[in-house]
Amino acid sequence: MPSLAAGSAFSSPRAGTGSVTTRFCSRRHARRAQASARSISALSLIWRADGLADVLAALGPAFGAVTVMPVHPKPGEPAVRILVRAAKASRGPLALLPGLILTDRSGSPTADAEAVLREGAALSIADA
Repeated sequence: MPSLAAGSAFSSPRAGTGSVTTRFCSRRHARRAQASARSISALSLIWRADGLADVLAALGPAFGAVTVMPVHPKPGEPAVRILVRAAKASRGPLALLPGLILTDRSGSPTADAEAVLREGAALSIADA
């Protein structure tokens, strides 16, 4: 695991998982992901929306065919998260998908959010 600046990462509450959540994505993290993903061809991330530029920069030349789906808390509000999928060693273009909106203006879950979160429907960003 790359060394992280104090206050920039949080360890998983589940002991022994090896999961770390960071506030930034560096090229070093992307290289580590590429090296550890030798047997797979893609990388998927859930990231804070304000870190999109860092994620795209970090993926750099090692990953391509990057697909981004914003996740919005309500209609008309900025995204709070992004779902990102990138193919290793691909030269495919960047694709920005329509966003997933979690709740309507009254605060009730949208049908799309209910389908994914409660009914287990697939949310595919792979074949965009």
